[in-house]
Amino acid sequence: MNLLAELPPLTWALVACAVAVGWALSWLWRWYLKRSARKALVAAITSVALDHLIDVLVPDGMGSSYHVDFLLLTTRGVVVIDLRDVGGNVFGGDQMNEWTVMDGAHRFTFVNPQGALYDRVAAVKALAGEMPVEGRIVFTRRARFPKGLPKWTLMLDSLRTEFPPADPSTLASVTGRFGESWEHIKRSTSPSSLAQPRPVAVT
Repeated sequence: MNLLAELPPLTWALVACAVAVGWALSWLWRWYLKRSARKALVAAITSVALDHLIDVLVPDGMGSSYHVDFLLLTTRGVVVIDLRDVGGNVFGGDQMNEWTVMDGAHRFTFVNPQGALYDRVAAVKALAGEMPVEGRIVFTRRARFPKGLPKWTLMLDSLRTEFPPADPSTLASVTGRFGESWEHIKRSTSPSSLAQPRPVAVT
């Protein structure tokens, strides 16, 4: 005798509800973990800045614009951050057209991001006046560079070392030197719809 077939409709309804609730809770938990990780990542990057912009469009001077992940106002000026969140061993170099990621049996490549970074830095420089502008490609902790880091590339944990947060005694000086230029950058940019970290292009 098939006992399952003899279950009353109410029991089936309760089972279906339990499955649906379990699936919903699992989805909410994954969403919460992803959101928390994103907030922690943003906090780690912006902790070096006096002020910052996230996911903005910077005009390129020719009627179009560049998406920029982070613009950070630091004691050295503005830093353009191109964030990359990939897992595995990354093999890249200044003269390589493509960088390769190897994660176990998985392998993919993406276009050398240095050229795009140079374009973004140039666009921000056009708005910054005399304020210095630098750019960095920042990889999260999931990536490893067994052959060494290419130029202008940083691991997330090294960001605070290269751009130490401002000492309270220097805040007034930094604001006085860069405040006007930074406000002009803020007025000249607009929100971007591209969420970060964006995936690399798989080839």
